[in-house]
Amino acid sequence: MTRVSLSKVSKKFGNVFAARDVELSISKGELFTLLGPSGCGKTTTLRIIAGFEYPDSGQVFFDEEDVTYTKPYERGTAMVFQNYALWPHMSVFDNIAYGLKIKKLPKEEIRKKVLEVLDLVGLRGLESRYPLQLSGGQQQRVALARALVVEPRVLLLDEPLSNLDAKLRVRMREEIRKIQRTLSITTIYVTHDQEEAMSISDRVAIMNQGKILQVGTPQDIYFRPKNTFVATFIGKSTLLQGTVVRKDADNVLVDIGSEIRVLGKLTGDSPLKEGSRAILVIKPEDFLVEPPQEPHNVIEGVVEFSMFLGSFTQLRMSVANQNLKVFVDPKKEVKPGDRFVVYVKIDDVLVFPRESEGEVLEVA
Repeated sequence: MTRVSLSKVSKKFGNVFAARDVELSISKGELFTLLGPSGCGKTTTLRIIAGFEYPDSGQVFFDEEDVTYTKPYERGTAMVFQNYALWPHMSVFDNIAYGLKIKKLPKEEIRKKVLEVLDLVGLRGLESRYPLQLSGGQQQRVALARALVVEPRVLLLDEPLSNLDAKLRVRMREEIRKIQRTLSITTIYVTHDQEEAMSISDRVAIMNQGKILQVGTPQDIYFRPKNTFVATFIGKSTLLQGTVVRKDADNVLVDIGSEIRVLGKLTGDSPLKEGSRAILVIKPEDFLVEPPQEPHNVIEGVVEFSMFLGSFTQLRMSVANQNLKVFVDPKKEVKPGDRFVVYVKIDDVLVFPRESEGEVLEVA
């Protein structure tokens, strides 16, 4: 098991930062995920760890060893690529054995190791097939087996499930997590899929525009976001803007218009004060249709849109000329034009300063 550390790593392509002063410490045996939208710099950061890109500044350490400019094959990493990169003219066995042959291991040792890893990924009996004779999930397992058979110090996965259908993605992410735990191998995983990251990771780093915005467990990221980007990137959210009326040690009262005031929790050391512009972030699943026993807000609006989504019905409500997204029981009958009252606990309302007038207030 290897600890991976990045110290002030930066990389530019032209005038654009793909990584900007990235600081990370990834523990031995941890499954650590870089999560963010397309173009945020997560794959570039992974390639710097692999040695496929050199940073413009900063250092990469494996344990105490500085590997910043070490060649990829000398670092002891193995990568699973998004497109699997299997050789179509080679059998499953030969694809997996390729790295061992490069190391010039004896034939019997190669055979033993390949068969062991085939058992690990559940492909024993398919070693004589060719990639085109395999399903997408099987090809992904071959790519994973090829990476694992060389016994890397660090396993790197770059969006390995993006080419699979939804059901297969769920099954394969469970397999990857099980294999990672079995081997206790330090693993760095790149994805833009929030659910994927939250379901398999020990910790997650949220990236945007080359910067690390927050690092924490999936629970930390989901329930205790540090800024509006993290709060709205993870899961679905409703954003309301308003003006701070009162601030105390724990809570902020915000006027969102039309004489509607909402009380929410302060997020960290916030610079908010009376008269400041603020953004409220509320998860649609946190709205209730019956008043809870805990301290709560009461919000009334007009239903503009109703959409049945199986396990819940999604409502879009107009409240003080702003949109409120609410999930309710699918059996509850609500139709456009209805006036509707919802409740939300004070602790479920996060209050952030509005950083600029151009800040995006509509989220998916």
